[in-house]
Amino acid sequence: MQENQNPAAEAVENEVTDAAHEAHTELEQTPEQHIAGLEAEIAELNDSLLRARAELENQRRRAQDEVAAAHKYAISKFAAELVTVKDYLEMALLDQSGQIDTLKMGVDMTLKQLVSAFDKAQIKDIAPKVGDKLDPHQHQAMSAEESDAEPNTVLRVMQKGYLLADRVLRPAMVVVAKAKA
Repeated sequence: MQENQNPAAEAVENEVTDAAHEAHTELEQTPEQHIAGLEAEIAELNDSLLRARAELENQRRRAQDEVAAAHKYAISKFAAELVTVKDYLEMALLDQSGQIDTLKMGVDMTLKQLVSAFDKAQIKDIAPKVGDKLDPHQHQAMSAEESDAEPNTVLRVMQKGYLLADRVLRPAMVVVAKAKA
């Protein structure tokens, strides 16, 4: 017999020989042996399936726990900033000196601390100016007054609003102009 010079052809020939040997071996088995082998393979596949399902369930549960923890503790940095503000306010209330200038300075420092906390948490003011057009996405018209100003423009700001990272946390409450009757 001539020796094969091609390694790929040799590999294919080996696979064919192995498959033929397996088929011959299976033919030599009794039906009971064949059934037992298939049952063992089924049991192994069922075990693999159960393990894969369990792993998938564990991953799903871990992901749920991580999301719950993220929701629960997402505000922790902001809360840490606000603790200082609360401390300053409590100190201001405990001050018995009666000096208005000292109290005013303490409140000013507290406000600066709060503004700093807001900046770190990406909380920004919505402070429309008189004459600005009403923006229903950022303003809430509390009332409308007859005015010479263009209809639906801001006449007064009753309360500032706030944005949290470009999402309205609270709209600015405004009084708007309406046309004279």
